[in-house]
Amino acid sequence: MAKSASKDRAADRAADGAAASQTAADEALPESYEAALAELDALVARMEGGSLSLEESLAAYRRGAVLVKFCQQQLEKVEQQVRVLDGETLRPVPLNTTSANGGDDDL
Repeated sequence: MAKSASKDRAADRAADGAAASQTAADEALPESYEAALAELDALVARMEGGSLSLEESLAAYRRGAVLVKFCQQQLEKVEQQVRVLDGETLRPVPLNTTSANGGDDDL
């Protein structure tokens, strides 16, 4: 029974080490929004391909969640910058960009 407990502890340590290295990989953020989006697109394509194992699918999902969060944060930063540049009053973009007389005066 002591051998079984020893093997279980060794397996737990190995699993903890694998989880720690996976967490480190998940936390490695891309250099830019565009790089994150490209990586996310590649992950989605791999997942949709159906060739990933269950563990690989889970790891891809986790990485995708990290990338989505990163992209959302980058978009929020840009939105804040736009607010500052626009004097804190964002105006809605008109849906119809052509005027009634057919000119492009608003552009």
